[in-house]
Amino acid sequence: MKILLTSDKFRSSMTAAEACRAMAEGARMVDASIELFELPLADGGEGTLDVLIETSQGRRVTTPTQDPLGRPIRAEYGVSADGNTAFVELASASGLHHLAPNERDALRANTFGTGTLIRAALQAGATRIILGVGGSASTDAGTGLAAALGYRFLDASGQALYPCGGNLSRIAQIDASDVAFDFSKVTIDVACDVTAPLFGPEGAAHVYAPQKGATPEQVELLDAGLRNLAEKAEAPPGITPNPLKGAFLPGFFINEKAPFRGLGVIPGVNSAIPGAGAAGGAAFGAMVFLGATLRSGVDLLLELTRFDEKLNGVDLIITGEGKLDAQTLQGKLIGGICQRAAAYQIPVIALCGTLEADPLALRTMGLTYAASILPRPMTLAEALAEGPELLKNAAFFVVNLFSATRFVTR
Repeated sequence: MKILLTSDKFRSSMTAAEACRAMAEGARMVDASIELFELPLADGGEGTLDVLIETSQGRRVTTPTQDPLGRPIRAEYGVSADGNTAFVELASASGLHHLAPNERDALRANTFGTGTLIRAALQAGATRIILGVGGSASTDAGTGLAAALGYRFLDASGQALYPCGGNLSRIAQIDASDVAFDFSKVTIDVACDVTAPLFGPEGAAHVYAPQKGATPEQVELLDAGLRNLAEKAEAPPGITPNPLKGAFLPGFFINEKAPFRGLGVIPGVNSAIPGAGAAGGAAFGAMVFLGATLRSGVDLLLELTRFDEKLNGVDLIITGEGKLDAQTLQGKLIGGICQRAAAYQIPVIALCGTLEADPLALRTMGLTYAASILPRPMTLAEALAEGPELLKNAAFFVVNLFSATRFVTR
């Protein structure tokens, strides 16, 4: 019997690699002769950096940057073995985990630290960047990361604004005159872990800002700001980007040295793209400021890890994540695994810490079976601490059942 163990992280309990290892221990308790393959994965959120460095046989680079509130920290990005591709995980510098619950500031937090990592990678010679945008602390639409690369956001009087969600509504002009990089010579893929548009009821502010500390009133302010930025930063279809100062800059930007005005801006062109609202709109910012392409994080990671090639001869796939809920159905890792497994008629079992998704919806997604690994009532602290052991035991039971079922049905 051949089993593929391919898990996402269990946040605050296990990395993806540790989760796969725990599953393997449980499976070997059933039968040491079972053929096991471990493939840690991610969907563009936290853990993406680890997966891509391992897959590319790359290395880590640590550089000074800042956290979501501007405090100095050191954060990592990855570089492939050939040095051409950089892997930047937004959460490394701009993640919510950098802030204590009482520090969460939805209006002030930004992604400047992520832009600093991108700048460092470009200065080191990277010609391709894969940007994973999950786990952000901000709703700044990527203005922070853009500011770190030379953009300035100006109010109606021409004064520079601090790049953050609270100032999005005040942006009247976008100055690109200090951008030094030629983004036409850089390929940037954004690995999105959600499919939210930039603004609106299903957008970045309404769906995700509350968990970043936003009050209902602040959610409305942020949503209005996202709409305003879209109006200022989106060109109508057919407008050809204009090179300014050697950089690939969309022609709808106002530039003090070479202004472009009156282009008949049509809001909603890029902001409505699924995934534009990922990471508080940082995915949108990467598109319009850096010329990036949005990709499903799941599809991109499965492509880069050559997932389909590993399915030949597999009898069972066991996957997992910390929480299996409605968001799992929206472009997350398990859905992508199920989609590919279906082509090979391989059953997929998901193990998780918390199981809140609708059973019929999970079946429609392609899961054969899903279960929480918690065997008894316990506190969150207990569940996190005991996670590896609980996952090992859960894997034992599902592999044991699968083995017995296969024997009976022969």
